[in-house]
Amino acid sequence: MNIQAGEISALIKEEIKSFKGQLESDDVGTVISVGDGIALIYGLKNAMLGELLLFPHDIFGMVMNLNVDDVGAVLLGEDVKIKEGDTVKRTGKVVEVPVGDGMLGRVVSSLGAPIDDLGPISYTKTRPIERIAPGVMKRKSVDTPLETGIKAIDSMIPIGRGQRELIIGDRQTGKTSIAIDAIVNQRGKNVKCVYVAIGQKNSSVASLVNKLKEKHCFDYVTVVNASASEPAPQQYIAPFAGMAIAEEWMESGQDVLIVFDDLSKHAVAYRTLSLLLRRAPGREAYPGDIFYLHSRLLERACKLAPEFGGGSITALPIIETQAGDISAYIPTNVISITDGQIFLVSDYFAAGQRPAVDSGFSVSRVGSAAQVKAMKQVAGSLKIELANYRENLSFSQFGSDLDPETKKILTHGAVVTEALKQVNFAPLSMETEIMELFAVKNRYLDDLKLEDVNPFLEGMCDYIKDNHKELIDELKSKKIFSPELEASFKKAIEDYKLSRQ
Repeated sequence: MNIQAGEISALIKEEIKSFKGQLESDDVGTVISVGDGIALIYGLKNAMLGELLLFPHDIFGMVMNLNVDDVGAVLLGEDVKIKEGDTVKRTGKVVEVPVGDGMLGRVVSSLGAPIDDLGPISYTKTRPIERIAPGVMKRKSVDTPLETGIKAIDSMIPIGRGQRELIIGDRQTGKTSIAIDAIVNQRGKNVKCVYVAIGQKNSSVASLVNKLKEKHCFDYVTVVNASASEPAPQQYIAPFAGMAIAEEWMESGQDVLIVFDDLSKHAVAYRTLSLLLRRAPGREAYPGDIFYLHSRLLERACKLAPEFGGGSITALPIIETQAGDISAYIPTNVISITDGQIFLVSDYFAAGQRPAVDSGFSVSRVGSAAQVKAMKQVAGSLKIELANYRENLSFSQFGSDLDPETKKILTHGAVVTEALKQVNFAPLSMETEIMELFAVKNRYLDDLKLEDVNPFLEGMCDYIKDNHKELIDELKSKKIFSPELEASFKKAIEDYKLSRQ
């Protein structure tokens, strides 16, 4: 009896058709291959992009690729326990994190699980980590300052509540310090803070948390930590998880400050996932949608209109440059998404200028809309004075005979540079900043030695607080220098100067 191959094939096809309902399920799939934190799964026809999948041993995965024949998922846990042929189930849910006030004062993973040994987190609500940003009609223009307590920033590169201000610079130039000072300065200002650590050392995050606790600032902060030891998928979802936590407070009418430290490592984690998922590489091997990745994250930071709650999220993304190259792919992407940048320079940092802000490259596109009028009055000319100083300084190195006008510019510029120096974890109140810059602007310090500039400013502020508290109260309430108030401050500073002689 001869059986033709075609007949066998037809029989098998008939058998498959009759068992189709048992063989294929839209909610269950089978692992085809697994490795490097990526699993290819056959089946799961109804799977959604970003959906959570349940693997054996209670390991979760997230759908990233929807191919014709299979589904590509990233594993949010160890891949060594998953093997070929394992059954995978849909959960019908996208990745969500717990939200609410229970997250304050806690260190959590990128999935919102506590990692600080303080027990479980009490929460009643979760939010999906991905969400469409509020539309233009839901937003309001930025008009309220977010005070960082750093003179150089509050005066020349003001940040408003609801703004996205990039902090950019080489490694070890003080980028994280600026962000942490801004968090410390929110104490008592009714601003909740979220710090997202991406690809950092666990020891660095632990020391940062300890420092915030020392300063009694940790009770309004949530730390989301996806450390360097975590797999790339955890680092990829961490900033989205942090943003979801912040959005809950924004939509209830509160102000939030969120720091992403740093998005360079986030881009590298996403590039790793994309290449392992066989997505096409583009410039510098990053996938083509890397710009969309960061824009859909940062666009969620905004100030809502009063009828939609009136809350705000202020985002401080951090980007690390290589040898000051801000024209590289990721820096230019994030510069074009944000509302300005604070550019830190290695040379200034090495020369002792802390914070090492380059006032020429740094800009705030919200500008003086996020400043009180008194600050505008004292800080309006700072950028020009520093630009003049730097220009004349480079020329003065070539000649010894300087005219009196150039000498005045150099002397005043050196005083301004010195006055803008500030130590870590010592943010100043807005009134103190304004008083110090008022003295600098009116050239009360131009006859001092440079090493006496900051001691003079500290002593002057203490003197005015002790002897002329009514002037500070008036400045606090009116937030503008009237001619009378200006004259009173000048008299107080002159009196202090005389008392030092």
